[in-house]
Amino acid sequence: MPPHIDREQLAPRAIVLMGVSGSGKSTLGAALAARLACPFLEGDSFHAPEAVAKMRGGEPLTDEDRWPWLDRLGAALDQAVRAEGLAIAACSALKRAYRTRLEAAIAAPVAFLLLDVARDELAARLERRTDHYMPKSLLDSQLATLERPDADEPALVLDSTRPPEALAARAVEWLAGAAVR
Repeated sequence: MPPHIDREQLAPRAIVLMGVSGSGKSTLGAALAARLACPFLEGDSFHAPEAVAKMRGGEPLTDEDRWPWLDRLGAALDQAVRAEGLAIAACSALKRAYRTRLEAAIAAPVAFLLLDVARDELAARLERRTDHYMPKSLLDSQLATLERPDADEPALVLDSTRPPEALAARAVEWLAGAAVR
């Protein structure tokens, strides 16, 4: 972390790395958590087994599938922020309603970082990824569901083709100066 940015200046806060599958949420999450010395929650681990089976089978999740997942992740993120002052989670947060649900579950301010990547690059990344349940066949469904953050949301859009360390540096810089509600 650059010397002019104090970790305490960022806390208390929850940081949600959002975007479709393959956008680099977990990679950036690990880099950012190491840089900020805070917990990183992998949103995928909060899915119910039935939801994972559904996705593995190529069936997109519905809002009804996602609400309990968002509630579990939001509660865990809130608890992590209360304990550590700062915590990061990877969560697709594709719709504004999902982001609103997460914000409602977390007592601290929440900042969203959208990892933006072209469809062709996402498809190539998913093709190379063999250790994940999310099939490439669901990419178009996720892209169709994605509601990019509106100007009134506490969000920064990052070009996820850049190296994780460059993205982490840009995120910290923005977080330090952002007026997060």
